[in-house]
Amino acid sequence: MVLAEEFGDWEDAKRRIDLLCLDSDRNLVVVELKRDDAGHMELQSLRYAAMISTMRFDQAVNAHREYLERRGKDGGNAESDIRAFLGADEEGALEFDNRVRIVLAASEFSQEVTTTVLWLSSVGGIDIRCVQMQPYQVADRTVVDIEQIIPLPQAAEYQIAIREKARAVAASGENSRDYTRYDLIVEGKSPLLKLPKRWLIFHVVQEAFAQGVDLEEIENAIQLRTIFVKAQTPLDQPPTFNVCFPGKSAARFFSEIDQLFQKGSAVYALSNQWGLETSETVNLILKTLPNPIVTYHPSK
Repeated sequence: MVLAEEFGDWEDAKRRIDLLCLDSDRNLVVVELKRDDAGHMELQSLRYAAMISTMRFDQAVNAHREYLERRGKDGGNAESDIRAFLGADEEGALEFDNRVRIVLAASEFSQEVTTTVLWLSSVGGIDIRCVQMQPYQVADRTVVDIEQIIPLPQAAEYQIAIREKARAVAASGENSRDYTRYDLIVEGKSPLLKLPKRWLIFHVVQEAFAQGVDLEEIENAIQLRTIFVKAQTPLDQPPTFNVCFPGKSAARFFSEIDQLFQKGSAVYALSNQWGLETSETVNLILKTLPNPIVTYHPSK
């Protein structure tokens, strides 16, 4: 996901990152582009990676908001876009991994650059890669041949595995966020596999509701916080979350029409903001089921 273009929001810095991106594993990604000879782009990208390694979530949101507005889009969706891309299911500010990835893209790379990149990757454990982009004119069309040359595609998986093993050893004993996914098994239905925490909660609540458990009973069983909001107006045609739930952010609730819960003429939306209390919450909801035919476990 592209967060910003020509990013240079730091003090006393004259140069700018061509593209500042984010991957689905919460790593910031520096993308450096060169039209011709790659020069010393690997050294430049290392400086950029170091400078953004401390970027906070709110700073990323501001950068993405400005990027969207410069492109004539609604910057007000910046935070919800980032959360949706990451599948974020905890409340408050998110934390990025302090490892920054680097992608160098150019039409050609000197041996000096490729040697440095190989050394940084193998010895320094830095996730840095070179992508060669060669444009060709074919009749009235421009065709671009894109090839990752470092690491070679056939060796990339092995190199990543070696690097991740080294990082795991170095990080042993340190606290880390829980990104566990779960398999949900409901008797008589196809199992739901590798669910993020918030989707595990949703499907368990959905099953409880289908079995006749009242939403208030679910909320009382959890005794954690208010997890449902009630629509202030009937669903319009076509239904719109912002109209029916004024003042509530659609990014913080299961807001699609088939994800809402209807009780008589009232309609409710379930929060999608769930963190470390997931297992405890699921266990409490399962106790309310009249037919205890639901089980779950961490995905393998």
